[in-house]
Amino acid sequence: MFRCTGVVILFLSQFLQSNAQTVNLKNAVIQVSSNIPLPMRETAEMVLSEEIYKRTSLPIKKTAVWPKAGTPTIALILSSDLELNGRPSPVRRDDNSPEFKKEGYRILTEVSDKGNVIWIIGADARGILFGTGWLLRNLRMDKNILQLDKKADYASAPAYPIRGHQLGYRHTANTYDAWTAGQYDQYIRELAIFGSNAVEGIPFQESNAASPHFKIPAAEMNIRMSEICRKYDMDYWVWTPATFELKNQIERKEELEKHEAFYKACPRLDHIFFPGGDPGDNHPSEVLPFLRELQGLLVKYHPKAKMWISLQGFNVEQVDYFYKYLDTEKPTWLQGVVSGPGSPPMAETRYRLPKQYQHREYPDITHSVRCEFPVEKFDQAYALTLGRESVNPRPYAFARIHEKYAPFTDGFVSYSDGSHDDVNKVLWSMRAWDPKKHVHEIMTEYAGFFFTQGVGESAASGIEALEQNWKGPLAENGGVEATFQFWKSLEAANPALKGNWRWQMLLMRAYYDQYTRLRLISEQELEKEANEILLRADASNMTEIMDKALAKVNEADQQPVDKAIRAHLDYLSDALYTSIGFQTSTAKHKPRSPERGVVMDFVDYPLNNRWWLQDEFEKIKAMKDQEQKLAAVRRIATWENPGPGSYYDDISNVSKGPRVKTISDDATDVAWWDNGKSRRRLSSQLFQREPELDYDNLEPGARYMIRVAGFGEALLRVDGKRLAPIVYSKQEDGIKEWIVPLSLTQDGKISVTFDGPEESDLNWRKNSKISDIWLLKQ
Repeated sequence: MFRCTGVVILFLSQFLQSNAQTVNLKNAVIQVSSNIPLPMRETAEMVLSEEIYKRTSLPIKKTAVWPKAGTPTIALILSSDLELNGRPSPVRRDDNSPEFKKEGYRILTEVSDKGNVIWIIGADARGILFGTGWLLRNLRMDKNILQLDKKADYASAPAYPIRGHQLGYRHTANTYDAWTAGQYDQYIRELAIFGSNAVEGIPFQESNAASPHFKIPAAEMNIRMSEICRKYDMDYWVWTPATFELKNQIERKEELEKHEAFYKACPRLDHIFFPGGDPGDNHPSEVLPFLRELQGLLVKYHPKAKMWISLQGFNVEQVDYFYKYLDTEKPTWLQGVVSGPGSPPMAETRYRLPKQYQHREYPDITHSVRCEFPVEKFDQAYALTLGRESVNPRPYAFARIHEKYAPFTDGFVSYSDGSHDDVNKVLWSMRAWDPKKHVHEIMTEYAGFFFTQGVGESAASGIEALEQNWKGPLAENGGVEATFQFWKSLEAANPALKGNWRWQMLLMRAYYDQYTRLRLISEQELEKEANEILLRADASNMTEIMDKALAKVNEADQQPVDKAIRAHLDYLSDALYTSIGFQTSTAKHKPRSPERGVVMDFVDYPLNNRWWLQDEFEKIKAMKDQEQKLAAVRRIATWENPGPGSYYDDISNVSKGPRVKTISDDATDVAWWDNGKSRRRLSSQLFQREPELDYDNLEPGARYMIRVAGFGEALLRVDGKRLAPIVYSKQEDGIKEWIVPLSLTQDGKISVTFDGPEESDLNWRKNSKISDIWLLKQ
């Protein structure tokens, strides 16, 4: 009895002690130092009061005097302030303390009978904003609840000075072109709450090609973005390529005039980013004088604004020319270099770039395939359906990527074309602020702020689970089912989040992943059954057998593999278009391109070869020679199962290429043909130029042949020895064959490699491709 009482006393003691640490802010007021410069003096108070009211329905009023005893206060002051309305500042000058460093802040709580006080102490206007962001991310906010769960004395300053995101108002985007100025304002505010200090617009490219979703003209929106950046004290960057020949004096003059008019109209403009290529095809000898002239126009209206260039698309001679220019001319008008997709390596750029010039990263956080940072070991089923621009939370992958490249830079402004990469934006912003901040902590703050702290931990784990869904062979990933059930339970338990667009996006991914996995398992099994039917073919029944096989694979079209999930995907697709303008369906939402996040166009795209089989069977039926027809049928039936002692690998397919050692580092091994609706064999839509494979457990003394399907060249080596082909078709889906010398298989293993053909004069889309490889025991 005594021991039980002791436990109760200990529990009550801990409970009371814990509650004593809680900082209750119900009925709080805000005081703001008059020394905080405008507009931040008004902006910070507005952000606090509006974001708190949305979540709690509690009004937070501003006051110019300290309230009566017992009234909690949120006090905003600069670290240089000595007092606030007669009350001394709680900090003293210390240049090594974060709140005295650029953009830094300190959050300090005072808990007493006189009234709880939370001090937001900023080094400057931005420090005030970012301190406000920390408080909002850490407050417990719910209906009539506003508190900080424990006392705080926390200070921080950013590790990297540039932390931003491109938000181009153009039809290419899958979301932004549907936004109002108010939605831009809210989104930029939310980026600032998570540590961003920059936004990049796209004022010229495609500005004449109006989106059907535009609420206001592009020219007007780009000026509104400038106004919003001024309001939140965020740097306004603009991305301004030249897609014409700069030698053309008429077009050059028109471009200069267009720039000057834009510069003049912007209330705030900090940086011009000119991509050397992607797009554009001008030599730096033309680009650099043009940029110098642009800089002269820029500083007329924005004296502190800077000019930047990327070396994207430059060849070796052009890159060398640029660095020689820096060495000889030492241009003071150039602020730095931007590294993005197609640029020289970032480490090399920082090494060659004189130290007086800054280096900014331009990371592609928006794409999953055919991009700078493709998803590793991305199952083809996802590549065919979710594609290049789906909802793509990849917090751990991008944390590793940031850790690898950020030390060579002064920060980043990301490439983004929609709201689907929202999690990635927050991850990059917060890791650029604090590279040591744990990913799960970032995700918990993200979910806690946007979904409430009550669901924060669970939703954070759910986001991380969605990233795991994309790892490795989909059919083998049972975690997809668990993730789906987890999100389905969260959905049922949190009906108040039904209209939250971030919630909708994550739910859509969970439902879509599960639906795709169920389809993949079902449709691949149907094809296996169809191949068994084909093996029963003989000269007397080929047409009947082909028809039966086709009917079997086409069972996938008879009804959805899960009607409830399929219906809910339609609902979520429309809900996202309503809430945030996310365009996931061509028929309903009028996107720019089906490659731009239009996942509902591909939600039922075949995950077996039924389209290809239909076309192949028509070709076979048209053949005159019966033996030729039978051979073609059997070739299809045994495509992936060539028989005992033989091996098949589908290049770049994580589930069907077990002996393939190589991957494409930019995911250009995933085809995009016929607007994503190719009828070709699925294996032909995955390829590499120079795959490497290892084989073991071969039978010494047995004769083997290597067969390859693909396009163009295939320069084969076995154990380093170049072999001469006996069949060599360069046509699309052409077959090539080599006999493997007996001397190479005596140890029971071989290594297969391919030399890269010289194709530097070709567009990458026209490069040679190897899609399927067989090692056939004769």
